Amino acid sequence: MWTRSDPQDLEQQRGTAAVMVLKTTLCRFSGLRIYPGRGILFIRVDNQQYLFLNKKTKSLYHNRLRPAKLAWTTTYRKQHKKDQVSEVSRKKRRTANKATARALTGASLEVINKRRAEKPEVRQASREAAIREIKERAKKAKAEKAKAQKAPASKQQAPAAKNIGRGKR
Repeated sequence: MWTRSDPQDLEQQRGTAAVMVLKTTLCRFSGLRIYPGRGILFIRVDNQQYLFLNKKTKSLYHNRLRPAKLAWTTTYRKQHKKDQVSEVSRKKRRTANKATARALTGASLEVINKRRAEKPEVRQASREAAIREIKERAKKAKAEKAKAQKAPASKQQAPAAKNIGRGKR
């Protein structure tokens, strides 16, 4: 005897579920979906079309209420961040860039690595030698400056007269 099969059984036999696609539009006031056969179309004087979900949204629009002040509208929910999913998400960590030695102007990579590998005692000794050399140079410069000041001291110029008149105007 022939029996009528269930639609779900047919879907299982085919391997895919039948999906019906409906073209929906959004309400200009609430932002909610309007399915076919629903909604009220309002055309303004400047030929702007407004599709409202129902009489409630239409009357709220005509009463000049702002959708951002009504808690059930999508604009309010977006403004107050209500659409976020409550899943706890970890903050993305940036991968720290590892410092890589690069050659600088005036010093090649081999020289830099050689200096790094030096023992602290050797480094300290070279630092002290450099400081000593700088101090010696400073002493020489000071001595030369003192000599230069003593020599022209004998040739002093007469002080310039102050308060010189500009003459008649």
